[in-house]
Formats: sequence, structure tokens, C-alpha cells
Amino acid sequence: MRHSFEGYCIGAYGFRRILHTWNSKTFGATALLATIACSFIGTATAQDNSSRFVLQRENRIIVLEPYGPNIIRITLSTTQSAGLASAGYGITAIPSMSGWRHERDSAGYDVIYSAGITVHVAPPTVPPPHPMPLDELNQSLRSHYFYGDDHEHGPYNDSISITTASEKPLLTLWRWSMVPNVERKSWNTDTHENIDSGYRVSATFDSPPDEHYYGLGQQQQGALDLRDHRILCWHDYSSIGGENVCVPFMVSSHGYGLIWDNPSKTTIDLGFNQKNVWSSEVGDRVSFFVIAGDKTDDIYQGYRQLTGVAHLLPKATYGYIQSKAIYPTQDQLLAVAKGYRDRHLPLDVLVVDFLNMTKQGELDLDPTRWPDPAGMNRELHSMGIKSLLSVWPHFAADTQFYDMLLKKGWLIHTPDGTPDSGWTTKEIGPNIDTTNAEAAKWWWESIRDRYIKPFGFDYLWLDETEPDIDPANDVLSIGSGKRYYNVYPLFHTASVYEGFRRDFGDSRRVMILARAAYLGAQRNGTVFWSSDIISSWDMLKRSIPAGLNFTASGMPYWDTDIAGFFSPTIYPTYHSAHKPLVSPSDARATVNGYEDYPELFVRWFEWGTFHPVMRVHGEREHNEVWSYGKQAEAILEEYLRLRYQLMPYTYSLAYGSYQTGAPFMRALFMDFSSDPEVADIRDEYMFGPAFLVAPVVEQGATSRKVYLPAGCDWYDYWTNKRLKGGQTITASAPIDIIPSSFEQVPLCRWALPFKARRNHRPSLPCASIPGQMQTSRSFRTTEQPTRMRKVPARSRSFTGMRRQTN
Repeated sequence: MRHSFEGYCIGAYGFRRILHTWNSKTFGATALLATIACSFIGTATAQDNSSRFVLQRENRIIVLEPYGPNIIRITLSTTQSAGLASAGYGITAIPSMSGWRHERDSAGYDVIYSAGITVHVAPPTVPPPHPMPLDELNQSLRSHYFYGDDHEHGPYNDSISITTASEKPLLTLWRWSMVPNVERKSWNTDTHENIDSGYRVSATFDSPPDEHYYGLGQQQQGALDLRDHRILCWHDYSSIGGENVCVPFMVSSHGYGLIWDNPSKTTIDLGFNQKNVWSSEVGDRVSFFVIAGDKTDDIYQGYRQLTGVAHLLPKATYGYIQSKAIYPTQDQLLAVAKGYRDRHLPLDVLVVDFLNMTKQGELDLDPTRWPDPAGMNRELHSMGIKSLLSVWPHFAADTQFYDMLLKKGWLIHTPDGTPDSGWTTKEIGPNIDTTNAEAAKWWWESIRDRYIKPFGFDYLWLDETEPDIDPANDVLSIGSGKRYYNVYPLFHTASVYEGFRRDFGDSRRVMILARAAYLGAQRNGTVFWSSDIISSWDMLKRSIPAGLNFTASGMPYWDTDIAGFFSPTIYPTYHSAHKPLVSPSDARATVNGYEDYPELFVRWFEWGTFHPVMRVHGEREHNEVWSYGKQAEAILEEYLRLRYQLMPYTYSLAYGSYQTGAPFMRALFMDFSSDPEVADIRDEYMFGPAFLVAPVVEQGATSRKVYLPAGCDWYDYWTNKRLKGGQTITASAPIDIIPSSFEQVPLCRWALPFKARRNHRPSLPCASIPGQMQTSRSFRTTEQPTRMRKVPARSRSFTGMRRQTN
């Protein structure tokens, strides 16, 4: 075991103070309970329970459940039934004891091991940690005021250490606790809050000073390395900086991933006082998975095994998606499509955003604005363009389905049955509860029969998937909103994905654009986006690490609204910090006084070219590539064509994610773990195994510093200049250049222009750069199979894709 030093303890009086604070309205430090010392001593027995190892302790149970040679689930509870219960929502894998063994060593430790990892569980006779001693009077005073040493609900000092088979330390659980949730009065009323039964559960792990953490969904405050941060792991549209999205899967630089198996609001404190503390509001157990991996992609393979495959999306999804909030009419949408085709520009998908119904919840299209949706889609399809339709899950009270949904209890509601409309106006109404299987089936069949079959829409945008009301005091079909706070996006996207599969089989691929995620949501044909962010340079800068941590959470498909959704407030006296690199003179009708917005749009668009999915969106009168002036238009067209020139490469990367579960928008720690300099580089990343992308995020900048990771040589994409790794360079970045380098590995260089034509894909000549050439496999799809010659495809762990070493 590592870090045998354990000096972070508080006395019994601290336990009482924390219990009191936990049950007060203003509690904000839930994690502290896990630091209290206790000493439960009991007998230890181990039993093989067919698919798990069960260790009995006095008044509690420890269960170790293998899922493969490098994956184990650990559950701790004070109740037998909760300890033996199956894993929670999002986990689909079946436990496997194959290759696992149990022994007890001479010190009394239970040793449970496989060819991949070893788990040491301390015996109950090991002395517990304790604080420095106090004098007798001092201690008696504390006992009097804080009621002594009653540790009925923990914490429990069940030390569990996990190492690789070669005894490399991975992590150690030091202690855990379960504190009952109790009914309490609201601070300003005489009423009692209706809270879920169950416990506030917490676990404390070690955190060596050289360990770094990534993932945990989407946090938009600008951090990449999450060490020394408090992560509020719950969906929060109004979070500072942009929406938080909870995916409780964390990847460590020490070679493991941790899945926290609890969907309630969870606070995660990483690295403070060399501890990691996970604390969830409601649960009946502590349950978590550990996935060990020699390489980062081994960890993602384990996540894929546990939670499901990230399916290949429809091929059009990897091209270009044009959107605006909103195109309010059929005529406007068709005009945009013709605008792209008349300019011979590539475009694959056009978006019909929200506010398209006669009333919210009618599940129709306003015929005064959309007189012939079927004809519109036929015309789009004739131009080689697919359609993406937004369908909100809200139902206003005066619409045709509302009474039926209310009667059946299919709306998210408060305990007395009242539908919860949250922030919404009466014209929007409450959300449908798709955690109810019958409601989910009806929801899909309504979409199928009212939009897909009669009108021919191709893909669906499921907005408001948090749900966009706070469910903490609500009731869902599966239980209280407090207990299942974060799972709605998993159920909501599954309602449509599984419906597609039931009714259309494998005849068509599914693409769902969604705003929030949870464990396993990647298996629902989903693309997630960064929500309704501000159109600012600051947001551009913070969006890069937000996206990198989200894809690091086992969700390969993420994008942003290029270039932001909400306009900032522009005062009459506003001027950019530097002279704009793109003139706004012929774009005033679009940008008004936001004089550097054309420059921001260009820089964001350049970055978006190297996203898994490239999609423009936002609240602007015009939002097409010709909307920001002639100077911007020429650059945007260049990058739009580059996106399509990269299509064979991008498509092969997507296939790699399907095979391995690993993302192809990759923070540098994933591929350069031996280089300590990359641990917290927030504004560079790998796009697949070859391209290093360094977006320009400063207004007026024409160069930027770029760190080239050690371990390989690099080639400047634009100049073909060879550069040594392990150094920081100043890269030239005029307005039409995004600094990008590629590793000295097999790769194609493309230079021929691409002119968009109906149903046309470019045939790209390939010229290898120095390094060993390897031909990738070709693979068939259900949509016009694309054969890729000499384009590097990702294998399970980049086998055959090694960079040229120095």
C-alpha cells in the first residue's frame, strides 16, 4: 500500500458538528465527514458468491465484483441488500469471475487478484487512523458539547488498495461513510422538506502529489487538470462559465479510471491535503468501478465494456452542419441550402431548431411557416443535404396531449402529483418523464409518426435533456429526482435511439444531438454540445479544456456552437482590444457594433474544423459562411473545404472510437503520458493520432506559443518543416492559419481543391511524409462504403501508428 502516512483526522466533536451541518440548509462542505477517525473491529470472512467476493465486517459488508482482468467493482454498505445489489443505471456489462482468485496473506489482508490487478483489503484488526492526542479535560469538554464518540454511521476505516499485477500502486480507499438523511425544517418556514430516504455516502481515496485527473463530464470554468478543484457533478444549465454536465467517470494519470456509481448530486474534491473525496447526496451504498490500463486507451476499452459502444454516426454527421437560432420558415431553410449549392460549397446537414410547433407540445410543425415539410425534405435530399429537427420534451397545458400525459403520470411532477414547470412559462410547460418505459415508447412513436415517417426528417435534436428544470424535489417514474438527479439524459436519448432500432433495425444510423449526458449515453447515437454559451473570446478559450475533459469522460462526440450562442451585451462605446484582423465593414448587418466578431467567428470556425462534429449555431440574424464579410468568407470557405478533405481521416478515427471507446479529440495526456509538461496544457490537443491542433484564442493575435510533446518529431502542417519534440515554439498564425502540426507517422497530405456537387465525396491523393507507411483497413458501412487507402486508421491501441521517435 502507498501513502501509509495518514494524518488528516478530526475528533469526535468534529463528527457531531458535521452531522449538524449536513442537516442544515446552508451545508456546503459535505466531503469533510470522510476524514473522521473511527475504530470498528469485527470478524472478517470472505465468501465466493458465484460472481463476486463478499467480505463481512461487523455491521457492514464489502463486495468485490470483477468484470474482467483489469476491471473491478467495489461496493461497501451497512445493509446487506444494498451491498449485494447490481450496479446502477448506465452500466450494462455482466460480471465475470474468470481468472480471479482470493487468498489471505500472513498479515490477515484479503488479497483478491487477477492477471491484471491486485486488491488488498485490510483486516478489521488494523488500527484506525487517529488525530494527535488531547489532554483529558480538553477531550471531556468536547465530548460534553458534541456528544462523545458515537460513530454509528461511520466513517469506516476499511482500507482497500489496488495495484497492477506487477504491484504498481493505482489507488487506495482510506475510509467511507453512510450518514442517514433526516427530515429537516426549511430555514424560513415551518414546513418540512420532503427529501429522499437513504444516506449521504462518501469515500476518501489517496491523492499522491504527482497525480492528475481528467474527465468528469463538462466543466466550463477553464480547467483541464482537475487536481486542486472541487467538481460539482450534476447537470446545471446556469453554472458559471457555461452548463455543467455530470458524467462521473474520471481518468487518472496513474493508469486507472474510476466510475462513481451514484446518480445523485455528487461533490468531488480532488487533491486537497493529498486526498480525493467523493460525496453523494443520496445512496444506500458506496459503489465504484476501477479500470486499470497500461495505456489510456486500455481504460477507455474498459469503459466501453461497462457502458456500451459509441456507434458510428451517419456519414453526413462528420461533414458540416449549418444551423441558426432560428430558421423560422421553410423558405428560409431552403434558401440557405441553395446558397451553399450555388456557391459550390459543401454542406451535409441543415437544422430546424425549436419554436417550430403551433404550440409547444402539439408535436407538429406550424403550417403557416412550414407548409410542406415532406416536400422540403425531398428537395434537401435532392441536393445531398440531410435535416436535423429539434423536438423539445415540454408540453403546455392547453395542448392536445397534456391531459393524457397528466392522467397517466407521465410528466415530471412534485410528490403531490403537480407537474413541475420549473422556470418555464405557461406556453412551454413541464417535461415528459421518459424514465417511464411507457411514456418513453409513446414519445418515440409520436416523433416517428408525426415527423419521421410523414415528413422524412433524418436526425433529431433532443434539447433540454438535463431536464431543464431542477428535479431535486420532483418524482420520476424510477424514484425521487433527488436520488436520480443525473440520469434523465440517459433515458431520454435512449427512448429515441432504441425506438429507431426497434422500428428501423440497422437500415439507418442514428444521430441525436443532446445537451446533457450520463454514464452510457454514448451508446445512444449521441452528439453532445457545450450548451448555450456566450460568443466571446473568453468562452472560446475556456471551451477547449471543457471539450477535452468531456471527451475524456468516455464521450467521443462533442462540439460547440460555432462561434457561441448568446451575444454578449455590446455597449455603444465598445471597441476591440486590438484592430480586428477581419474587417467588419461589410458585415455590420450581422454583427452591428461587435466589430471583432467576424475575427472571433473565423478563429472559432478554424478550431471547429478539427472537432469530431462541426456545427455552426447561435442567436444571430445571419449565420452562414458568407454572413461575415468577404474577407471572412474566403477563409471560412477554405476551412470548410479542408473539413471535407479530412473526411476519410475523420471517418477512420470515428471507426477507431467505435472499436475502442477512446475519443479522437484527445487531451495531450492521453498520448504523451511520459512527458510531464503536457499534464495541464489546456489549449492544444491531438485530433486523432496524427494532428496536433493549437487554436488561436486571443483577439488580434498573429502568432502563439505551441508546445511540441517529447518523444517524436513533428511536421508543420502548413510548411512541412520538421521540428523536434519536447520544445515550445512560436508558431506563425495569421488570420487564415490555425497552428497545426503532425507527427512523423504515416499520413496523407491533401492539396487539391474540392468543389461541392450533389452526392459527391472528394477523391484525395495521398503522399506520405517520412516514416513507415502502413495501409489502413477499409471497412464497409451501411451508407455508400468509403474505401480509404493509405489513411491511418486507429487500431485498438494505435498499433502500427507509432510516432517516429527521436
